[in-house]
Amino acid sequence: MTTTTTTPAATPAVTTGAAPRRRPSRRRRGRAAPYLFLLPALVLFVVFMVVPIIYATWLSFQTYRLQGGGILGTRVQVFAGLDNYVSALTNPELLVGFGHLSIYAVIAVPVTLGLALLFALLLDVPAARATRFARTAIFIPYAVPGVIAALLWGFLYLPGTSPFSDVSITLGGGAIPFLDETGIFGSIANIAIWGGVGFNMIIIFTSLRGIPADIYEAARIDGANEMQLALRIKIPLVVPALVLTGIFSVIGALQLYGEPTTLKPMTNVISQTWVPLMTIYRDAFLTDDLPSAAALSVVLAVGTVALSALVLGITRRRTAGVSE
Repeated sequence: MTTTTTTPAATPAVTTGAAPRRRPSRRRRGRAAPYLFLLPALVLFVVFMVVPIIYATWLSFQTYRLQGGGILGTRVQVFAGLDNYVSALTNPELLVGFGHLSIYAVIAVPVTLGLALLFALLLDVPAARATRFARTAIFIPYAVPGVIAALLWGFLYLPGTSPFSDVSITLGGGAIPFLDETGIFGSIANIAIWGGVGFNMIIIFTSLRGIPADIYEAARIDGANEMQLALRIKIPLVVPALVLTGIFSVIGALQLYGEPTTLKPMTNVISQTWVPLMTIYRDAFLTDDLPSAAALSVVLAVGTVALSALVLGITRRRTAGVSE
């Protein structure tokens, strides 16, 4: 008699332990990607903007004192409170500099915005020809560095090299006083206008291109001509662009430095403190009074932000009033 034995089937081993970790989803990786791209820009912004602002603000509350006296005395930095700010706000040279800056801004800002708006409207007319060439020609001066532009215009202003003065003398007049006490404001403003119109024009022109064509078609059906389109449709719809360019122009006016500094050797009417930034440069690098320069910088920065906010607030109120 034969006996048959049956071997039971092997059962798979069951492993126990923690469940495998899930990989991060694509959605999470996608959310983190923009921040990784922004990280280099944020680092540069903090290092070159935030840190210097904090340091300048801290330095503006310091001052230098001589400790020890005599030849062996050493200069130490001590806390000065608001002394630097009081000195800055009561400095007659700084007040005169702000006066010069105001006259320059009254000339440069409105003319720059007016010409930029005019050129943008002309280039937006359907009948306009060679618009690409015109846009490039108007924009090119913006690409020229301010110092080079000031040098070029400076030679055009000098009585010995100015073709404008030569023409005036030929016609029986005298040399045009571009660089005297009254003409210097228009001469410097002209350099800024020549270089700034192109940038502002591009912003306004881009805003004009964003207006839907249906609005123009409806207005033309009602009998509107190009002048009426510009005054009643285009200009009201590009007010945000005008506000933006206006703020940029105001900030640029408050930062006036390169043009008067470049023209200074050509005339006797520009002093070392002709505008606030020239005063800051003198205190920081010529007289080695860094705390005073830092205080002036903070005052100018706060004034720039306040003036820009004021312009923006007034424009928003007027825009809201018109829309209502």
